[in-house]
Amino acid sequence: MKSQSFVLSSQITALLEAQGITVATPVQEQIIPAIANGQDVLAQSETGSGKTLSFAIPIIEQLQRRDGLKALVLVPTRELASQVAGEFVKYSAGKHLGIVPVYGGVSINTQAAKLRQANIIVATPGRLIDLLNRNAVRLDSIRYFVCDEADRMLDMGFIKDVERIASRLPREHQTLLFSATVPKEIEKLAGKYLRNPKNVRLAATVKPIFLRQTYYHVSPEKKLDLLAHLLGQDRNLAIVFCNRKHITVKISKRLTAAGIHARALNGNMSQSQREKVTEDFRSERFTVLVATDVAARGLHIDDVSHVYNYEIPKDVESYTHRVGRTARAGQKGEAISLVATEEEKKFFQQILFKYRGEITLKESGEISALIPPPAAASQESKARRPGASPRKDKWRKRSGHGAAFRHPA
Repeated sequence: MKSQSFVLSSQITALLEAQGITVATPVQEQIIPAIANGQDVLAQSETGSGKTLSFAIPIIEQLQRRDGLKALVLVPTRELASQVAGEFVKYSAGKHLGIVPVYGGVSINTQAAKLRQANIIVATPGRLIDLLNRNAVRLDSIRYFVCDEADRMLDMGFIKDVERIASRLPREHQTLLFSATVPKEIEKLAGKYLRNPKNVRLAATVKPIFLRQTYYHVSPEKKLDLLAHLLGQDRNLAIVFCNRKHITVKISKRLTAAGIHARALNGNMSQSQREKVTEDFRSERFTVLVATDVAARGLHIDDVSHVYNYEIPKDVESYTHRVGRTARAGQKGEAISLVATEEEKKFFQQILFKYRGEITLKESGEISALIPPPAAASQESKARRPGASPRKDKWRKRSGHGAAFRHPA
């Protein structure tokens, strides 16, 4: 990784280059030297900006196996805990650091045993508090405290837990706070726990030139038909977002029955199930993930070309995080919202106001042209199988054409 503001060890440089990472991102240019110099950090930076490596690299560089427990990374979700821990493992190869992900849904006793050999803990707040209450871990040796996706912590009601954990830390440590947005509550948190921090405020990484945003006004009974047709177009991986857990299951089943291989991801699934679905999606064993917002944060998959809002999120921040799953790292992507009910229209007005001029309406006449009548759709489905179309320049063909559906109750 090349940079004018810092120099990395040959060992970690080789590991980065093996992953094709040769140039530091803007957030890394500012944050890595700040952490190395002992500064606290407040960084407003969206997913995809390279923020995980911006704190992982300097922590790895300054730790040795014999040092004991020195770093704590708090994250809002199990998926993010697993992924961030995986990045620490990948870029500390050869140093044999003890890196322990800590989250619910798996054996707490197993985690407690592993913590005895930990140098770095990557944890969700709830499970870490459980371990602290059992005296399974002490935090009085922590040198680096990272609070990742702090605004999501706020949304999920974890801020009090974060403060309980922060109260267990030693007086002398570095606090590194990362957030895609910095509302007043996060500013207050930063003011309470950070000392003369390095402030890094970067523009959104998803720019209109890379991300095409459109929406349809569609009747509820035509909504699934439209989704199925759009998913039948040229694309790579796609994520379909829903607000409700049971809708993810219904939609994934209906799409799969129509020849579009889809699977659900939601909070009702066990941790092992969620990890298996996420890995299968990343490995392209299926190409359409139907998810609640549990996947909006912390799901870092580079090959997602399309995001669909099957149900409109109830706040602008959730929309921003959903569409941030595509158009990553300079790649083009599309975000398509299906607006059906009066309630959804009300929510989407807030989104349109925030993204003034960036989201384009698709006219109703275009919908009629897109959706064939049931008989025609049935005939076309028989003639056009998944994967039948040749690869196009922009997207790869991943799925078959959708048939007509009844809208799920």
